[in-house]
Amino acid sequence: QVQLVESGGGLVQAGGSLRLSCAASGSILGINSMAWYHEGPGKERKLVAAISSGGSTNYADSVKGRFTISRDNSKNTVYLQMSSLKAEDTAVYYCKAFGVWTGRGVSGDYWGQGTQVTISS
Repeated sequence: QVQLVESGGGLVQAGGSLRLSCAASGSILGINSMAWYHEGPGKERKLVAAISSGGSTNYADSVKGRFTISRDNSKNTVYLQMSSLKAEDTAVYYCKAFGVWTGRGVSGDYWGQGTQVTISS
């Protein structure tokens, strides 16, 4: 069974950096695309960054130049390197996998449980 587990969240001061990780486990042959979303207090869940299996990326305007998404296909893991953090970055960050391939074929999308990121002054 495919599972996604996020890690790396925590409390950091404004201007600091943090690196999130999300590892997919199971009998996985490949993952089409992986992404990070965030959900702030009283706000809808929104895309932060996404990366394809080939390495192409896209970012929300609010994080361009500050966040970098990357992945290690051999480990089925996606990362989000966050720098120059701002108070408005405070949110629960969720990992998502789009199109997971196993020996049984392609599966639907999967979400992680989320990890809390809190930025303090």
